[in-house]
Amino acid sequence: MQKTGDHLLVAAIDFGTTYSGYAFSMRHEFKTDPLKIHANQAWNSGGRALLSLKTPTCLLLNDRKELDSFGYEAENKYADIVMDDEQDNYYYFHRFKMNLHNNTKITSGMVLEDIRGKSVPAIEVFGLSIKALVSHLTDILDKQGTGMDKSEIQWVLTVPAIWTDAAKQFMRKSAVNAGIPEESLKIALEPEAASIFCQYLPTKKLHGADEGFTMTEPGAKYMVVDLGGGTADITVHEKLANGQLKELCRATGNDCGGTSVDGRFFQMLVKIFGGPLMKKIKDEDPSAYLDLFREFETVKRTITPEKDTKVNITIPYASLDAQCKKVLGENLPDVLESSPYSNQLTVRGDKMRVEADLMRSLFNPTIDSIISLMKDILQNKATSEVSQLLLVGGFSECMLIQAAVKRNFKQKRVIIPEEAGLSVLKGAVLFGHRPEYIRSRVMQLSYGVETRRVFNSKIHDKKYLVENETPPKCEKIFKQIVKKDQEVSLGEKFITSHLTAFPMQKEMPLHIYVSTEKTPMYIDESSCTYLGSATITFPTPTEETREVTAEYIFGNTEIGMTAVDKTTGTKINASFDLI
Repeated sequence: MQKTGDHLLVAAIDFGTTYSGYAFSMRHEFKTDPLKIHANQAWNSGGRALLSLKTPTCLLLNDRKELDSFGYEAENKYADIVMDDEQDNYYYFHRFKMNLHNNTKITSGMVLEDIRGKSVPAIEVFGLSIKALVSHLTDILDKQGTGMDKSEIQWVLTVPAIWTDAAKQFMRKSAVNAGIPEESLKIALEPEAASIFCQYLPTKKLHGADEGFTMTEPGAKYMVVDLGGGTADITVHEKLANGQLKELCRATGNDCGGTSVDGRFFQMLVKIFGGPLMKKIKDEDPSAYLDLFREFETVKRTITPEKDTKVNITIPYASLDAQCKKVLGENLPDVLESSPYSNQLTVRGDKMRVEADLMRSLFNPTIDSIISLMKDILQNKATSEVSQLLLVGGFSECMLIQAAVKRNFKQKRVIIPEEAGLSVLKGAVLFGHRPEYIRSRVMQLSYGVETRRVFNSKIHDKKYLVENETPPKCEKIFKQIVKKDQEVSLGEKFITSHLTAFPMQKEMPLHIYVSTEKTPMYIDESSCTYLGSATITFPTPTEETREVTAEYIFGNTEIGMTAVDKTTGTKINASFDLI
């Protein structure tokens, strides 16, 4: 296995709900100038002549389900394919990352439906998307003539901190399928990466920070609010004297990212034009549909709390007008006139002019959710001394959010780094160079293994009694490995002991459960969820009973496991399968 420090280059992939990108830096650059991080400058959005550091998370596959294109190229090409009426020969996926959020049934066999309802295995969709980003990056390295051997690259893939272990393992498997060597891949948690990035920024690049303020001051406690396209992902850090960071409370969050506002914008259009018309535009003129949402993306970043004049949104007038006549039998201005919003929006040429209050109302539920999450965390005793709120992620650039946070937390200092939208990506590169940056984390859940114990009528519920054993046993016991809200050091090991059940046993399956409660008793309580199985394999089975110690490794971004045969002291194979 590659040791940290053997690599010559760290390459990070920020796989986002709305946008994705990559960045990299050489090891020698990190040592002399950690912020010398290279991001791709040339994602071209085509129609809008806009150069972007990230590209939309869109994937186009051909009829054999092979990679055709990714990002802006996939968006623009799919629009042309529809115009040529060839969409039956392709698969088009966009904004599919959220299929892993809050999903309790993540499996390696699950499928995703493309924009027209055609299915492809999810692991292939994610894997081919990552592969497209990897190829783009390695092509650039080859053009630069770095002479870099692929084995000398440390890869980092970002995921939300609030994601389940199964979702993280799913992303790891997807990346390995994309050609990234398993031993050269690290998973970085998004808000942590942003926090690490901000450690290196000078005060002048931290908007809202006092002159002389530094996030690198030992004892500094701050909340990181990572607002992306799909999720709000929040953690709280304390800077330690040795330069590392300590997590003060478990990562918390929800699906209140930027796309939830897009969803309300779409619902507004449905109320104006009707669902069938919007579906027709999406299916028959995706280029017009894309332009509408790209335009809204721009407006999202520019609308301010003070704005009292109308907001102008450029709309695909000809396409919308033609569909209004075809589907509704009226022209576009008449349809708007008879809509529930007739007093709040008008059309002038190719501009839809929307009252600022109506526009702001699309943001309010999302902003309220974010503020509510932040308030909940700040009521925690461990966060009582937090004085700084660090807003990162692309959606944190929205001025309505910035204003709402400042208004609701007047006693706190709100800090927005200069490159809020790239802070996760660049921080992931820094994490790849120094993965031990986060010294400890706080467990989001309790973890336990299913076991049996001798039945005790004073403690155990009779419904779990197994009478046909001597002595009688209590089944479905949640044998705790680690507790929710427990602080766990980087790479800390927790041990459980197990005995073989019968002679010549070749495998010992362990069933791992998680719970939202601190001390559950049984694995079938409502707070418990089956996480997955771990299998301990005995290469040389024996007649006698064997005792095995299972070592669970917590405190890293992913959980790990090893096992030791107690009799011989030898390590035996143990593997985790969560999907």
